[in-house]
Amino acid sequence: MQLLKNIKNNWTLFLDRDGVINYEKENSYIFNWEEFRFYPEVKEALKILQQYFATIVVVTNQRGIGKQLMSEGDLQNIHQNMVQEIQNAGGRIDKIYFCSDLENTSPCRKPNTGMALQAKKDFPAMDFTKSIMVGNKLSDMQFGKNAGMHTVFVATTHPQTPYPHATIDARFKNLLEFALAIQHAK
Repeated sequence: MQLLKNIKNNWTLFLDRDGVINYEKENSYIFNWEEFRFYPEVKEALKILQQYFATIVVVTNQRGIGKQLMSEGDLQNIHQNMVQEIQNAGGRIDKIYFCSDLENTSPCRKPNTGMALQAKKDFPAMDFTKSIMVGNKLSDMQFGKNAGMHTVFVATTHPQTPYPHATIDARFKNLLEFALAIQHAK
C-alpha cells in the first residue's frame, strides 16, 4: 500500500483513544483507571509505531466531563497511567488532547478540527498532509479529512462500517495490524 511506503520519520500519528487504544464502554464512558482496559495488542503496536512517527498524539472526545459524570482530574489520572504503561512497554504518546464540550458544534469536538489545530500549535513542524488519523468511527475519519490528513479505520468496534468509503484511506482489524503493515512496507 503506497500510503504506508510514503511514511517518513517526520510524519505525525493521531490516535483516537476509546475503541483504538482501549476497550470502549458501550453508551457510557471510562470513568476511572480501574475501568480502563488496553486492547491486548496495543502496547506492542505503539512500540512499533513510535519508530516510524516523529510525533504521536491522542485526540479524544470526552463528553463525560461536560456531563459532570467525571472530573478532569479523573481523566488526567487515566491518561497518566495509560502513558506510563505505554512507555514501560517501549512505546510513547507525546501529548493528549481532549474535548469535554457537549455540543457537536464545538470547534474542538471531532469531527471539527480544533484538537488538530491545538496539536499544530504545540508541534509547529507538524504537517497535516504528512499525518495519519487512526480511529474506530466515521467521525474520526471525517476529523482527519477535515484537517487534510490521511485516515486509517480500525474495525475494533464497528466492523460493519462500509469499506471502501470516501473518508477511509485504509482499514485494518486493529492498531497492531496497522503497525505491522507499516513495518512490512519498509
